[in-house]
Amino acid sequence: MKHKAEHSSTTKLVNYFLIGLIAFLGLVCLYLVSFLAPGSRRSDQEASGFLGSDPVLQTHDVDDFLQVQDLNPEAPRSIPICDLRFSELIPCLDRNLIYQLKLKLNLSLMEHYERHCPPPARRYNCLVPPPSGYKIPIRWPASRDEVWKANIPHTHLAQEKSDQNWMVVNGDKINFPGGGTHFHDGADKYIIALAKMLKFSGDKLHNGGNIRNVLDVGCGVASFGAYLLPLNIIAMSLAPNDVHENQIQFALERGIPATLGVLATKRLPYPSRSFELAHCSRCRIDWLQRDGILLLELDRLLRPGGYFVYSSPEAYAHDLENRRIWNAMCNLLRRMCWRLVVKQDQTVIWAKPLTNSCYLKRERGTLPPLCSSDDDPDATWNVSMKACISPYSKKMHREKGSGLVPWPQRLSAAPPRLEEIGVRREEFQEDTSIWHFRVTEYWKQMKSVIQKNSIRNVMDMNSNLGGFAAALSDKDVWVMNVAPVNAFARLKIIYDRGLIGTVHDWCEAFSTYPRTYDLLHAWTLFSDIDERGCGIEDLLIEMDRILRPDGFVIIRDKPSTINYIRKFLTALRWDGWVSEVEPRVDALSSTEERVLIARKKLWDDGIMKM
Repeated sequence: MKHKAEHSSTTKLVNYFLIGLIAFLGLVCLYLVSFLAPGSRRSDQEASGFLGSDPVLQTHDVDDFLQVQDLNPEAPRSIPICDLRFSELIPCLDRNLIYQLKLKLNLSLMEHYERHCPPPARRYNCLVPPPSGYKIPIRWPASRDEVWKANIPHTHLAQEKSDQNWMVVNGDKINFPGGGTHFHDGADKYIIALAKMLKFSGDKLHNGGNIRNVLDVGCGVASFGAYLLPLNIIAMSLAPNDVHENQIQFALERGIPATLGVLATKRLPYPSRSFELAHCSRCRIDWLQRDGILLLELDRLLRPGGYFVYSSPEAYAHDLENRRIWNAMCNLLRRMCWRLVVKQDQTVIWAKPLTNSCYLKRERGTLPPLCSSDDDPDATWNVSMKACISPYSKKMHREKGSGLVPWPQRLSAAPPRLEEIGVRREEFQEDTSIWHFRVTEYWKQMKSVIQKNSIRNVMDMNSNLGGFAAALSDKDVWVMNVAPVNAFARLKIIYDRGLIGTVHDWCEAFSTYPRTYDLLHAWTLFSDIDERGCGIEDLLIEMDRILRPDGFVIIRDKPSTINYIRKFLTALRWDGWVSEVEPRVDALSSTEERVLIARKKLWDDGIMKM
């Protein structure tokens, strides 16, 4: 009996030891997996966007990984690469995510085209790969008229819009003849026709520099905006990620300012009084819905006296339905105090009033009403549209206009709205001067590696007053100025300078296709989001998604932040060329700063197969 008891005890000890060993090995494996596959934070395989698939392809050598971790526990050996099917991933505009999360959206109001970001558990933590055969984009200005087909392998629009000259497939390239739904013979001729309708001097739509900022709603491949550029007019070309597949991606590949967005339920992320002209050419928008709320959004965005150029069958067709819509639209715009300037053929142009006088003369109870005094017309991030008219400030009403000087003088002139954000003219001028010096120093650092016309699409991720973009005015680039949500009020100064931009929360993904910017500039941005509790690694992965191969990042931040970011350069494959300097202290430096400039590599087949 004693022998059996001892044997039983020994067996139990062996079993406990084996169970403990298995548990220990399991924990080790779990630990390794957590580092080897950062994309595994998603709660299940459905989060990949394809049910039952995994977006991560890359594997790693465990011994190498552990050796690097021993030397520097914060430096990742590598970051996984997403499945090739995710080469055009836009995380917050991912239709698959909407289906998987079973979001109850109103399709008639276009809510499914608005931003819906993945929760942390479903966030993509892998690098978005380029499509097979990707090439460094054709450089501006040649890119206006042609792009590599391999970079955007979608030719559906070429067939669908073949009679409208949007785009033509030509061997390994896609060409853009400059046509559009309403201007088959070319945007250049159409733009001259608009200037003639408005009786502008010399048939120039810029009107002596008084028309600078344009909003093109439903822009297609942005040929209208492309042909405005020679006139020193910059358009924010806007279209949703809809059935007209990749139209904004084509626009950005061409080097034309453009962004994804939709007139649906939320305000567009632009401040009030930002545009001299809004344009809608056959954009299929029901302007009468919800008490004219979409037209009222345009009203919020237009400057005093701003124009709305509209072409649609309602403007010229004589069937009963189109006549009904036309009459209702004219009635609505009359109550909004817009003036019909000219109507010719298939195009009509209205103008917004210069002052509040017309609003004050309307009969009591007239709809749409004026917005309440506590409504901030410049607040836009996740703010619902309102079916009301945003009246002018007392100063703007008194001065009968925006008070802006013509372009290009307005780029450096202190805008009247500076006082609304508590900035003195002297501060504005000093900011402009400092950024001119800073950008000059950046270019000195990069001069050995920048090729002619290699930078076209630029993003300033923390734009402040637009000084960085203003300092680039002598270069053939355009800048998307991004105002973080905690500094949204400053974006109106950027528009008043004749620049363009948007509000964004950098704790989320940006609304653009992958590989759409040549240069990203981030000043103190990483310190800011770190203080907000957002992940630096997440922002680096998002920047990699946006950045074109061979593109540059300029990160200016605290030394400790730069030291942390530098550890990720190899894993991100941003070590094609690296420079780090300690810049001169200036009036904008709230603390000691360092400047890190890095270049993203063009991936080869070996990287893709890892």
